Amino acid sequence: DIIAGAVFPFPPFKHGERETDPLKMYLSDVLTVPANLTGSPALSVPINFVNNLPNGLQLIARPFQETQLLQLAYQVEQEYQMYKVKPNLIP
Repeated sequence: DIIAGAVFPFPPFKHGERETDPLKMYLSDVLTVPANLTGSPALSVPINFVNNLPNGLQLIARPFQETQLLQLAYQVEQEYQMYKVKPNLIP
């Protein structure tokens, strides 16, 4: 079994942008904490752009299920083909 979900609870910060709200800073990492606390293998696969910044899909597997996790990540990567998309890095 693999859990799929968001990496970030809101659009990514722009380069150089600082968040001064401590709660929002904490919440920016909250969706990745469960995998870290449980020691579950997890990864993020880019699936689109939001405000010209990459946005990812987080995949979390059971312990020792890295092979299945990487196989699904490869399927997602092939479906979205974000490796072919060149972001506009100059505003």
